[in-house]
Amino acid sequence: MQIVAPYTPKNKIRVVTAASLFDGHDAAINIMRRIIQSTGAEVIHLGHDRSVEEVVNCAIQEDAQAIAMTSYQGGHMEYFKYMFDLLKEKGASHVKVFGGGGGTILPEEIKELHDYGITRIYHPDDGRSMGLQGMINDMLEQCDFATGVNLNGEISRLTGKDRGSIARLISAAENNPEEHKDDLNKVRDIAGQSNTPILGITGTGGSGKSSLVDELVRRFLLDFPEKTLAIVSVDPSKRKTGGALLGDRIRMNAIRNDRVYMRSLATRQSNLALSKHVKEALDILKAAQFDLIILETSGIGQSDTEILDHSDASLYVMTPEFGAATQLEKIDMLDFADIVAVNKFDKRGSLDAVRDVKKQYKRNHQLWDTSDEEIPVYGTIASQFNDPGTNTLYKAIMDLIVDKTGAEQLRSTFEITDEMSEKIFIIPPARTRYLSEISENNRAYDKWVEEQSNIAGRLYSLDMAIQELEVGTDLRTALEAKFEDVKKDLDPRNWDLIEDFENQMNRYKNEFYSFKVRDKEIKVRTHTESLSHSQIPKVATPVYRSWGDWLDWALQENVPGQFPYTAGIYPFKREGEDPTRMFAGEGGPERTNRRFHYVSLGMPAKRLSTAFDSVTLYGNDPDHRPDIYGKVGNSGVSICCLDDAKKLYSGFDLADPKTSVSMTINGPAPMLLGFFMNAAIDQASEKYIKENGLEDQVEAKLKELWDDKGLERPKYQGDIPEGNDGLGLMLLGVTGDQVLPEDVYAKIKTETMSVVRGTVQADILKEDQAQNTCIFSTEFALRLMGDVQESFIENKVRNFYSVSISGYHIAEAGANPITQLAFTLANGFTYVEYYLSRGMDINAFGPNLSFFFSNGIDPEYAVIGRVARRIWAKALKQKYGANARAQMLKYHIQTSGRSLHAQEIDFNDIRTTLQALYAIYDNCNSLHTNAYDEAITTPTEESVRRAMAIQLIINKELGLAKNENPIQGSFIIEQLTDLVEEAVLTEFDRITERGGVLGAMETMYQRSKIQEESLYYETLKHTGEFPIIGVNTFLSSKGSPTVLPKEVIRATKEEKEYQISMLNRLHESTSSEQATLLRDLQVAAINNDNMFDHLMNVCKFCSLGHITSALFEVGGQYRRNM
Repeated sequence: MQIVAPYTPKNKIRVVTAASLFDGHDAAINIMRRIIQSTGAEVIHLGHDRSVEEVVNCAIQEDAQAIAMTSYQGGHMEYFKYMFDLLKEKGASHVKVFGGGGGTILPEEIKELHDYGITRIYHPDDGRSMGLQGMINDMLEQCDFATGVNLNGEISRLTGKDRGSIARLISAAENNPEEHKDDLNKVRDIAGQSNTPILGITGTGGSGKSSLVDELVRRFLLDFPEKTLAIVSVDPSKRKTGGALLGDRIRMNAIRNDRVYMRSLATRQSNLALSKHVKEALDILKAAQFDLIILETSGIGQSDTEILDHSDASLYVMTPEFGAATQLEKIDMLDFADIVAVNKFDKRGSLDAVRDVKKQYKRNHQLWDTSDEEIPVYGTIASQFNDPGTNTLYKAIMDLIVDKTGAEQLRSTFEITDEMSEKIFIIPPARTRYLSEISENNRAYDKWVEEQSNIAGRLYSLDMAIQELEVGTDLRTALEAKFEDVKKDLDPRNWDLIEDFENQMNRYKNEFYSFKVRDKEIKVRTHTESLSHSQIPKVATPVYRSWGDWLDWALQENVPGQFPYTAGIYPFKREGEDPTRMFAGEGGPERTNRRFHYVSLGMPAKRLSTAFDSVTLYGNDPDHRPDIYGKVGNSGVSICCLDDAKKLYSGFDLADPKTSVSMTINGPAPMLLGFFMNAAIDQASEKYIKENGLEDQVEAKLKELWDDKGLERPKYQGDIPEGNDGLGLMLLGVTGDQVLPEDVYAKIKTETMSVVRGTVQADILKEDQAQNTCIFSTEFALRLMGDVQESFIENKVRNFYSVSISGYHIAEAGANPITQLAFTLANGFTYVEYYLSRGMDINAFGPNLSFFFSNGIDPEYAVIGRVARRIWAKALKQKYGANARAQMLKYHIQTSGRSLHAQEIDFNDIRTTLQALYAIYDNCNSLHTNAYDEAITTPTEESVRRAMAIQLIINKELGLAKNENPIQGSFIIEQLTDLVEEAVLTEFDRITERGGVLGAMETMYQRSKIQEESLYYETLKHTGEFPIIGVNTFLSSKGSPTVLPKEVIRATKEEKEYQISMLNRLHESTSSEQATLLRDLQVAAINNDNMFDHLMNVCKFCSLGHITSALFEVGGQYRRNM
């Protein structure tokens, strides 16, 4: 592999990097921005889910030469064109735009974007020919030009706070101070007449300064609705390369405001916390007449006090983890800082830390007679939304600024409480060892099994010897006595198992096997007949002779449907219900509904798996804004209100036990769940209306709500497909409770919620660790999930899973199978601990949890399900005391997206087939086989049929698949199971060392491990050490280039326009209800009431975007990290 030397920039290059959607999958933008930094550029990284306006405003404020974007998942044409147009409109057409999107941006689209003015879109084949460093070199060479040159009247535009003028002047001071000496002197003179106060914030690296600044800015903007604010944030340059990561913007949500200007500076020198040009930058901002300026330094050690030279008031930020109290004597800033914040106040020892810091502050400032309450040291948790400690700190800072500068216009009226900053714990501190407790529990069980099996083996040997001796002989009598003595060490229940062994095995030899599921007796044939008239057992039983072997098998393996459920959670698969899932998601709800009916036609069970577009995934409404418009209905279905959900699932009886719906949604999961549940309830209401001849009442209500207001009624667009009987469409534009009597509707609602089947992904932990479709702060998102589960318990929702705990996206981001399994199970146990801490009964919520794993062709994937079932069952039974139903781990498998390659795409079906075999042989509860063309486009009807055919052929035609435990008894499977199980428990211990799942997330342990494993795989793939047929070996005569799709699935303009117009009509028709309902929802959130109970009603009248915005105000927006 040829090593490409990094390009050496001639100028200081600044690049804004971001992802328009997820930052997951292969974490491409993170890898790219690291290489850009190491090549000597200063990178302002914004992370994922960034709008065009955010990126463009950032590039202008930061005076960057280039923007580098990843844009997957459709909408890329509109996104890049809008970016080009907006740069031009805002006078920044010199900023060059670079991008990539894997194989999803087609060559003809790349040409169109280049012709439009985009500097360069890189294609996967460019990566193969140029390498990563080669692409970065190409990009940096094209944007290696000076900034801050050729000034032209910028000073005159300062008082209007023109962002571009401010940015160019700061660049002039940084890059060409001598050339622009006269201009900078003028600025200095103007600044000298300004009394804008400057708050200096410094502190140790990693103390949470950026998050704290974000929270202070948010409060300032609420406190002073007319005032403006500027931020200068300094990060260190790398001495070796000259590059820098200017990473503070990624942590800040509040700066997305017209009243805020932010500029990131690199120190461009060693061992200093500030840039030597910071004085000029501050003068420029003072001349621009901002009301307050915040100067944040790079993370420093203990002694740097340079910030005092530039600020009127100073804040020192530290954490409780400073070591011994004597270390405080070495911190110069404790001599000079006006205020000290001990951030991350949820850490162990925080109260002691504040006590020690206050003592040191007293000594340093000779405040011997001052009470502790008056010492300006505050405990804060900046990561927690509306943290009371941060409220107190903000008020103290604003009062200090007024007292020191006389800036009475900044006198704060912000209300604060006296309560100490207290962490809202998801996992109580006393329970942070939960994962190691599970490891200890499971290892103790394994040790006990081994001991019991050895005892049973000795008993068997003694019994065999006794059988060989005549009755009454001394030796037989002695052996019988020894037998009874040894038997005392055997658990009596294990002796019962041994005695019942023959009887249990004979049940599988009878013609029928009967068992109970949810109090219903089910009789199943135990054999199938082959074409050769052989009787093929559905469950093959072991032929062990020794009691020790049998007991070990019974306690660690057992038949399907018996603890520890290694072989499966049900005695037999349901007849007529294969694990096949019907996958769809494109365009508007009507098009996806047609696809669902197409792929499920003639199938006895309807198992619908729904993919949503990225507009929906991030909780937004469809809109004409180009960077939203382009994504509407692409790579998923557009759903923004209840009527959309009704159309999406119309013609499928959602209350039928043979219908099951899976929704791949995370951040807005509670809202989509509200839409779904209401759609199901209204279907049942529709059936009642038809049975009782109440159609006239529906018509009258629709006339009142729509016709009389001059609004077009919502309707199903286009022809209703074959198989759709119209169920769910009668009540479009109206809900059952607006037509039916209250008691009738309440009964229908209760009955319906108790029978609907399906799952919603909702697992916010894995999103924070891997793919990142988070929208709310983590604590608030988890609280919403807990509210959903509590509501499910209260409403007796037995068959719908409140969360699908997902490893798929962890694997897609690059994790190997062991890491995927360990992280996913750890997340699952985190939900268990959280729900228990809220007082829920494990037997009530345990059955509502399900799992979702990715498959692959690694050897460990052959046992991923059986290991998961075994670990879960042992922990739930032995540690948590759960009943059998809660012990059963249900999981869905989706074949690997990472093993879908854009070269030789026909080969993808071969890989998918092998993975489907793994999953079916391992008794997965449901299976989604990926379409072979998903590597390059949204799947077509033809490719989806082929993908479904893979598992249908295995289930219907493959003879060995008629047996339901084909891998039991294999030496390699048993050894792999033990190996992977121990590896998972070891990973649990590693996570415990980092404070449990949430503690490990704070240090980004999971994310770092996933990215390391991703890079390891990509490196081996690149070097050819890991052979991939048709990708890096066995190439075609043409070199196996990236395949271009024959058919590109995109949402049509008509679908997009209808979604937007329908949404507008909804807002018009329900405007009177919306404000009240959303306000009630916010009050419920503030008062800690169950929000999902309120959401069920809110979802009838409000759109997804409106609900998301309302919850942001009370729960906080997700704060991105690096």
